[in-house]
Amino acid sequence: MAENKSPWGNSNDDDQNPWKPRQDDAVPQDIEELLRKSQDKVRKIMNGGNNKKGFNLKNFWAILGVVVLLWALTGFYQVQPQEQGVVLRFGKYAYTTAPGLHYHLPYPIETVLKPNVSRENRIEIGFVSEQPFRRSKGVPARNLQAENIALTGDENIVEVNFTVTWKVKNAGDFLFNVRDPEATVRTAAESAMRDSIGVTPIMEIIADDRKGVQERAEKTLQSLLDKYKTGITVTSVQLTKADAPAQVIDAFNDVQRAKADKERLSNEAEAYRNDILPRARGEASRIISEAEAYKARVVDAAKGDTARFTAVLEEYLAAKEVVARRLYLETMEDVYGNVDKVIVDKKTGGILPYLPLNEMNKKK
Repeated sequence: MAENKSPWGNSNDDDQNPWKPRQDDAVPQDIEELLRKSQDKVRKIMNGGNNKKGFNLKNFWAILGVVVLLWALTGFYQVQPQEQGVVLRFGKYAYTTAPGLHYHLPYPIETVLKPNVSRENRIEIGFVSEQPFRRSKGVPARNLQAENIALTGDENIVEVNFTVTWKVKNAGDFLFNVRDPEATVRTAAESAMRDSIGVTPIMEIIADDRKGVQERAEKTLQSLLDKYKTGITVTSVQLTKADAPAQVIDAFNDVQRAKADKERLSNEAEAYRNDILPRARGEASRIISEAEAYKARVVDAAKGDTARFTAVLEEYLAAKEVVARRLYLETMEDVYGNVDKVIVDKKTGGILPYLPLNEMNKKK
């Protein structure tokens, strides 16, 4: 009969079976025997290495000292640069340590937590990005419409999307004063943003003063978190969207276009006013200046005529015949000085020839 050989060789040869442990690798099967041997070894150590029965107190204190030393050494811990050490004494917050090597009383008296305080956390409010920064598992879906609706200072409704980035400032407050940091920051951020939008007209939010809205919201948010003692510092509040609601966007755009037309016409009217008024004021000023000059000229001429008449009257009263003759001659000179004259002499009965001085002056 042929032998039944296994692929490992002779099946009857236990030494060639790879699945059967060798004699020198066999483990004790009797657990009680194993415990007895362990107790014997400990007893030998306590008895000073001999088999005599009894208790060696010196060795006991030595072992106890080593155990206590090893237990005390477990109190050393290292805090990394991006961490803060939070020491708990019997489970209660005791103090916070900075990065570096530190020591606390060994467990279970004191323990240490080392949260990361350099990581920047990001919360999206009013929207969910395609690749969110962090999303907690098991969190129910948020009502985005309720998050991003706010009432402006001029009683309009606006939809806003914004992000908040924050870091841990005080690890002790962060761990023990806040149960859900993300929910707390989200709720406080919504409140702060609505407070900032509630005092701002819609056009400033949409186009003109986004930076001012962000700064006011960030300041209010940090004040709320400090009041709650959350140990959180806000690094930025960033508006990513600010528009009228989709249901009324067309009507809103019509209103904005009407306002733009009104503003344009008002600017044109103001430009016309600024052009016509200065010219009208200049023309009025010129007319007034000319009238004042005419008034001064006429008054001065009248005063001069009055003074001249007064002087002539005084001379006339002093010498009536002479003054009357002179006035007559001056009057005749004024009357006939610029007219063509023909002189007729009664004595000769004809025209008196004279030198035509006027004609000679005209030729010149």
